[in-house]
Amino acid sequence: MWFFTSAPKASPEEAAQKVRLDTVGLIDVRSPAEYRSGHAKGATNIPLTELDASRVEQLRIFSELYIICHSGARSAIATAKLRSVGISAFTVTGGISAWQALGLPIEQ
Repeated sequence: MWFFTSAPKASPEEAAQKVRLDTVGLIDVRSPAEYRSGHAKGATNIPLTELDASRVEQLRIFSELYIICHSGARSAIATAKLRSVGISAFTVTGGISAWQALGLPIEQ
């Protein structure tokens, strides 16, 4: 599938650094249950299944978006979808698994 290879990527470290800016967002596209089990600090939960046109329009307030999921598959889909409508989005490589392995901040 084209979106797995073509979605622009960012390392967890890069994403963690960038989302410190007020103009940059971090979106977790996992299910609400997965999100509640632990998520990147400051991430907003918008499950991939709920990433519709109205939600996408709400995200236009950000200059950049970093998209995270469990391992990177769902975030690649979301990133491709967002970029197709002109939003600067990047998938976080390795997802929350890589984020946690690097000791980056987690909230529950």
